[in-house]
Amino acid sequence: MWASWLVAAMLLLAFLDLTVYGLVIPASALVLALLAGPGFRRPGSQRARVDKVDLAVVAVLYLAVVGLFRLAFTVFTAANVLGLFLCFGAGLVLGVAGPVFYTVRRRRPLSGLGLWLGNWKEAVILGLVLSTIQFAITLWGYALPAPVDWVPLLVMSLTVGAFESIFFRGFVQTRLSASLGQGPGIALAAAMYAVYHVGYGMSGQGMVFLFGLGVVYAVAFALVRNVLVLWPLLTPLGSFFNNLNSGDIELPWESILGFADVLGLMAAAVWLGHRRLRKAARRRS
Repeated sequence: MWASWLVAAMLLLAFLDLTVYGLVIPASALVLALLAGPGFRRPGSQRARVDKVDLAVVAVLYLAVVGLFRLAFTVFTAANVLGLFLCFGAGLVLGVAGPVFYTVRRRRPLSGLGLWLGNWKEAVILGLVLSTIQFAITLWGYALPAPVDWVPLLVMSLTVGAFESIFFRGFVQTRLSASLGQGPGIALAAAMYAVYHVGYGMSGQGMVFLFGLGVVYAVAFALVRNVLVLWPLLTPLGSFFNNLNSGDIELPWESILGFADVLGLMAAAVWLGHRRLRKAARRRS
């Protein structure tokens, strides 16, 4: 039932005004949850009571990430490309490395962040269905400009998509759901996802739409508990189309190397976290 709701929610992107979408989608999810129940996978470390440490770390990392983005896009801006990229890149890396090392510190598996392959087929199939619908609505038949105008944007979208999938779904949503319950966790995580775009200098109207889209992404992740349902297709495609369609971001070829470095640092953080967990498991055995 929830998978069908996801398909319908993606199809409605073609018919609803963006602001209306941001209101209708969360309302329909609430109605379905009341009628049919959540039906989601429970977080692996579901707790009977609020974990204050979890909530505090979520708040601190969230404020740090938003602050770095705000500094990059509203203080340094394109007038200071080096400062902009360093703050932007630092926020992206912090949004992945912070949750990974906090998870390791709490002796939790990285599967709690959606970083596992246990149900990869289920996640990939759902991700492919949703991504195909999104591609058909947004990019099918789209006249791409010269490669220099879209290839760097695609690489940036892949990088930002990896950050958003791990930080907002694997970490923020999972920790909130473990302490507050699935419904409140999804709603609050979607709201935080929308509001974090203030770091990009986005208007309130755009955030309303992103709240609705955030609910869609949150439900998709809650169904399979695997980031593969969102990355590398669903969230990067949406970000890529938005950046391409707005036409207000110009990146040189050299930016590809910068975003590749950021992706490399993210991957290194995940690898180091996995290695540390394996060593701890060997010591215990």
